Amino acid sequence: MTPNIITINSINFEEYQGLARILHHSLIRHPESELVQGFKACDIADSWPTFAKRAQNSKGRALLAGFLAQWSTDTHAAELVELKLDYGQLFFGPGEPNAVPQGSVYLSEEQLLNDRSTMALMDFYQAYGVKVDVDYPQPLDHIGLFFAVLDQTFGRLQSEATNHALVRFTQVLLQQHLLPWAPRCLELAQQHATSDFYRAIALLASDFLQQLQQDFQLLPKAARLYR
Repeated sequence: MTPNIITINSINFEEYQGLARILHHSLIRHPESELVQGFKACDIADSWPTFAKRAQNSKGRALLAGFLAQWSTDTHAAELVELKLDYGQLFFGPGEPNAVPQGSVYLSEEQLLNDRSTMALMDFYQAYGVKVDVDYPQPLDHIGLFFAVLDQTFGRLQSEATNHALVRFTQVLLQQHLLPWAPRCLELAQQHATSDFYRAIALLASDFLQQLQQDFQLLPKAARLYR
């Protein structure tokens, strides 16, 4: 089902593209001081949309605002180390990450990387001619890469809101490939984060996905989760 044109026209796709880009850079790799300083300079906590004013949105913005307020270019070295360690234990390792960022681990009974759901995503991207650039070998179903694809898609939808094929691509991407498992990943990130930065990012990402589900009138594909 394609959302009616009024619903699509009410979306600020330029704003959505910016949010997807922030989440991509926050989730795809260990943080660098330039990333955090850029977020502070742009005051993203204050400019982040409130959407439906869900509790996780207001809590996420407050946590992010507090974290960025205390971030100093003069004294951030130790803070950056702690932030990198937090990212590692959540999404990367060493050892088993607490909030594994690859979808197949949640959707596969054996909890494997590059399992059937990853192959299905690969086929889906191929059918639509989508190419995903990665800096290093990485399963396509990394949550950070999903936000990179949404970044590109929202960029196109700014001028192609009546492109039904593109809208349908976005719906299927969310409904079948991201929404079935990503909320669980972000829930685990909220639970295990040791920094307000990643606690905030997890809350805001979760709220954004809820907003996208509402905007595109989606019921996520039912899936059994193994984490």
